[in-house]
Amino acid sequence: MRLETALLPLISLASASAISSWHDKAAHETYHDGATYRIPTVHESAVLARRILDIEKIGTLSTVFPEGGHTTENRPSDVGGSPIGLPDYFANCEPDTGNPTILELPIATSFKNVQAGSNISLSLRWHAPYKHWYSVASVPRFNLVGYLEEFTDEEVKSENIAACFVKKHPDAAAWLPGNRIHVSKWVRFVVQEMYWIGGFGDRAYIGWIPLEEWQSVTRDEIEKARLPGEGSPWSSWMAWFGLADNKQEMLEL
Repeated sequence: MRLETALLPLISLASASAISSWHDKAAHETYHDGATYRIPTVHESAVLARRILDIEKIGTLSTVFPEGGHTTENRPSDVGGSPIGLPDYFANCEPDTGNPTILELPIATSFKNVQAGSNISLSLRWHAPYKHWYSVASVPRFNLVGYLEEFTDEEVKSENIAACFVKKHPDAAAWLPGNRIHVSKWVRFVVQEMYWIGGFGDRAYIGWIPLEEWQSVTRDEIEKARLPGEGSPWSSWMAWFGLADNKQEMLEL
């Protein structure tokens, strides 16, 4: 027992040294040979964000609790004015606009808060399909600020909203509008502002993306873009370290 106790600090020190050595190599290796990173432009970042919107299907809706109590909820009195973020389904059913489609259940907390006057935002992140360890801090994520707008019955039919949404979320078929479980309705999240974190600041754009850039992204750009982890794992890691071929920079940022 004494020997094991004596060895623990040495083992911890060795492990910490190995991790530190790997991290330093990952963080600085490309600088030793004079390599530099090309930070994506605002528009390129908007394209990647729109691709994330197209591929992902679950985001975090952030709202603020209203002040005061509520007759039908056992809500603590001191949470009024406090923010809350909850995961929710979305789908890109209006791809030309960049406005996510959401199936609103008025009974849900996020939508109750909106009904009480809260602002709302939607946060998304890219879930890279790596099979090995990677730094989540290097993965693109962003936040959309906007408001909810109900679809008209004509829009729901003409844009085939239900089929689009259920394709992304088959289980949601149980609570589509008209179901016997909960009242629900189709709403679009109308984007007004967008904040982007592309990854580490020395190789990715971090900041606000103008609405016109978000809306001007074309379908062709979205389909040609590649996020970290898409394509071959090796080329993605080369891009992560700033060693990607210039011709592939836009495709594998």
